Amino acid sequence: MSIPKNTVCLWFDKDAEEAATFYASVFPDSRVEAINHAPDDYPFGKKGDVLTVQFTVAGIPCIGLNGGPVFTPDEAFSFQIATDDQKETDRYWDAIVGNGGRESGCGWCKDRWGLSWQITPRTLTEAMMAGGDEARRAFAAMMTMRKIDVAAIDAARRG
Repeated sequence: MSIPKNTVCLWFDKDAEEAATFYASVFPDSRVEAINHAPDDYPFGKKGDVLTVQFTVAGIPCIGLNGGPVFTPDEAFSFQIATDDQKETDRYWDAIVGNGGRESGCGWCKDRWGLSWQITPRTLTEAMMAGGDEARRAFAAMMTMRKIDVAAIDAARRG
C-alpha cells in the first residue's frame, strides 16, 4: 500500500477502528485500508491494541489515531459532504445523527465520536456562488435550518 503525501489525522480516544468502519459503510469511495497495532505499551494503551487505522472517507485519505482522552475534536475541523438531492442529504444526516450523533445548525451535525460534518446540498453551494440576492435569500433560509431542506433552499433561490 502506498503512503499518500498528505493525510488527515483524526485523534480518537480508543474507537478509531469503529469510526473508520462506520464511515466506510456510509459514504461512497470510503474504505478501511489498514489496521496497525501498538508495538509496545503507550500512555493510553497496551501492546497489541489498535493504535492507528488507515482509511478513506469520500476519497480523502485519513488516519485514525487512538491517542487516548487527552484531545477531543471540535468544530474547527469538519468534513463537508456535497449532496445532490434531499434523499442523499437525508441518508447521510440520518446515518450520522441516528447512530449516536447530534444535530447542529445550518447543515452541521456531529457523529458519536465528536467529529463535525457539514451535509451540504449542492444547490446551497451554488446559491452562495451566485452571490447577490439569490445568495442572500438562500443564506437567510439556511440560517433557520438544522438539516438542510433542499426544496426550501430552491424556493429561496427563486425568490
